[in-house]
Amino acid sequence: MRQALELARRGEGRTAPNPAVGAVIVADGKVVGRGYQPKAGEAHAEIFALREAGSSAQGADAYVTLEPCSHHGRTAPCCDALIAAGIRRVFVGLCDPNPLVDGRGVRRLRAAGVEVVTGILEAECRYLCAPFVKHVTTGRPLVVLKSAITLDGKTATSTGSSQWITGSESRAHVHQVRDHVDAILVGIGTVRADNPRLTTRLDEKPGHDPIRVVLDSNLSIEESAALVQHNSTALTLIMTTASADAHKRSKLEACPLVEVVNVAQDATGRIDLKAVLAELGRRQIQSVLVEGGAQVNQALLQQDLVDRVMFYIAPKLLGGSDGFGIFSGTGPEWLDAALNIDITNVRRFGVDILIEGEVCRCLPV
Repeated sequence: MRQALELARRGEGRTAPNPAVGAVIVADGKVVGRGYQPKAGEAHAEIFALREAGSSAQGADAYVTLEPCSHHGRTAPCCDALIAAGIRRVFVGLCDPNPLVDGRGVRRLRAAGVEVVTGILEAECRYLCAPFVKHVTTGRPLVVLKSAITLDGKTATSTGSSQWITGSESRAHVHQVRDHVDAILVGIGTVRADNPRLTTRLDEKPGHDPIRVVLDSNLSIEESAALVQHNSTALTLIMTTASADAHKRSKLEACPLVEVVNVAQDATGRIDLKAVLAELGRRQIQSVLVEGGAQVNQALLQQDLVDRVMFYIAPKLLGGSDGFGIFSGTGPEWLDAALNIDITNVRRFGVDILIEGEVCRCLPV
């Protein structure tokens, strides 16, 4: 199952609206087939594994990170393929919460005489499938808030200087993370301050550029911004309001791979973040990496829209109270109102430390 998980990670950020799934076929104690879905529309992980196994699949065991599908979509049901190949046992990491599956795959296999064991490395499989699970159960993507900070929690000096808080190893890892998400979200303040490209730049292979999402209530982004005049095959979505200047909208939409989208306003007149996430969900976006500034981070946190955090912590101290923090505004008055984080991973990149965690709440993920 660990091999299946590793295979599944190769498809992250590329399979929506499907989940990233890995499959391994084992015969006589040896791996004879491996597979994962490289992108949406292609064969599922089980099919690739069965193709590699060939006749060795007869009487073999299959390890799959997610319950095999039992319905017709772009491809035929994987359950039928496993049964036809003569698979004897299927070990499943996570049962699929998709209403189109939801246990039907397991029942179909068992009805055909295939032994099925569920819950193998379930926590790891659930973590991997969380973007798909969040999307299929809520219609919204998984929101991952990422930030690079000093030991005293600063993201920039009082003048806004932030390049670079973390070292080259951490920054390289951020590009690996981008390679595995569907979209990156920033606010217009970050665009003005940093003029980011938000592309994926990997040393060892071509990267997958996620969709770029910009929150811009007044449509003030410059036409010369890197996100507008970018060298990428990925779309830039500029989320704005109906009151934005129509002439500016036309000029932006004349740029290749740029789309301006009207979304609702909240009570303060700002872009409604829940409406943004709902729109991204309608576009089959399952995961969003937030690389915004303090205002965007605070708004997402206050509205309980953050699912995971990734904090790259550099061994530096800025001191003072005039630098920029991860969040803006005011926090709760009492400690018992703090948001609790379940730390899922701690890793080191050079001299920096990455802390990853999930927001503790009763979610279907």
